[in-house]
Amino acid sequence: MRYLIDTNVFIRITDNYDVPIAIKNLLDDYENIIYISSESIKEFIHLAQNGKIVPSKKIQTLNVFDFIENILGFSIKYVTKEHLCTLAKLDLVEGHNDPSDRLLIISQSLTEKMPLISSDAKFPKYKKQGLDLIVNR
Repeated sequence: MRYLIDTNVFIRITDNYDVPIAIKNLLDDYENIIYISSESIKEFIHLAQNGKIVPSKKIQTLNVFDFIENILGFSIKYVTKEHLCTLAKLDLVEGHNDPSDRLLIISQSLTEKMPLISSDAKFPKYKKQGLDLIVNR
């Protein structure tokens, strides 16, 4: 099965934070294909450049793309016209205006018909719009 992870899940993985066993099993199952959005990578780089996170030594030694593709074995899902069309149709939910979240996470997940693995407390509000969400607690 294919899954899309959000930026927070990626940061938890790279910083060796505990990931719930059910999520870890999904990520470690070789039959699953795990995707991360190019928008998440942009967000990760932005957070690192602004000192909000400190990338692990492995990422600093390689680069974030090599780390994602060659160390983690994840695939990168680049933003496309179709994702932007989904974003244009996506209803706003109260209290959630983050354009990166709405584009990278929700619109890509909906367009690609992939379950989203996320710990964002606001994402369940998008289930009414068809979001298939696996909550990382």
